[in-house]
Amino acid sequence: MKNALTQRYMTPDVVLLKLSLVPLLTMLAACGYHFGAEGSGLPPQAKTIYVEKFTNRSRYTGLDDQFDRYLKDEIAQHKRLQLVDDPQQADLVLSGEFFYHTTLAAATNAVSEPVDYTQTLNANAQLTDQHTKQIIWKSTGLSATDTYATVANSVVTTSPQFLQQNLRSQDIADLPDLQLAKTQSDFSQGQILQNLAQSVYVSMSEGF
Repeated sequence: MKNALTQRYMTPDVVLLKLSLVPLLTMLAACGYHFGAEGSGLPPQAKTIYVEKFTNRSRYTGLDDQFDRYLKDEIAQHKRLQLVDDPQQADLVLSGEFFYHTTLAAATNAVSEPVDYTQTLNANAQLTDQHTKQIIWKSTGLSATDTYATVANSVVTTSPQFLQQNLRSQDIADLPDLQLAKTQSDFSQGQILQNLAQSVYVSMSEGF
C-alpha cells in the first residue's frame, strides 16, 4: 500500500482560469459571501496538516503571528484537514512568505491631505507532501487589499466593515484624528489578513 500522495498537474488553460478566480473569491468573501471550499483539489489520502509560520519579508513586524492565527482558524473552520503541532505527524505542510506590504493614500481633501489609505499585502504559499517531500501546490502573488479612513467625515458608518467594529457613530466623532487613524488602520490590517487567509485556503484546497 502506497503512503505517498499524488502530485497534481493542470493544463495551462486550466491554471489561468483558476488563478483568475482567486481575486474574485477573495473580494466576495470580503463582502460577506462565504464558500464551502470542500477541498476537492487536495489529495484524498491527506488528513492532517502542519502550518509553518509565514516568513515576514515586509517591514511591518507582527504580521506573521497575526496571520498564523487567521490561517489556522480558516483551516479548522472547514474541517477538511486536522491541524497538528508536529510536522512529523502531518500529511501536508503549508508554508509561505509575505513579500510586499504597502500603504498608500487613496483619497485627499480639498487641501491635498490624505483622508483615506489603501493597504495591500502580497504573499507566496506552497503545500508540500510530507511523505514524498514534493511540492504539490504553489501560488505566487496572492493578494489582499483594504481601504480605511483616517478622519471622521470619511468613515462610512453604515458599511459592513464599520458595523463589524465595536464602535458607534458618536465614538468616531469623539475620537482624535490620530486615534481614529490607528483604530481604522488596525482593523483594516485584520481584514486583509483574514481575507488573505481565506484566499490561501481556497486556492490550496481547490488547486487554483
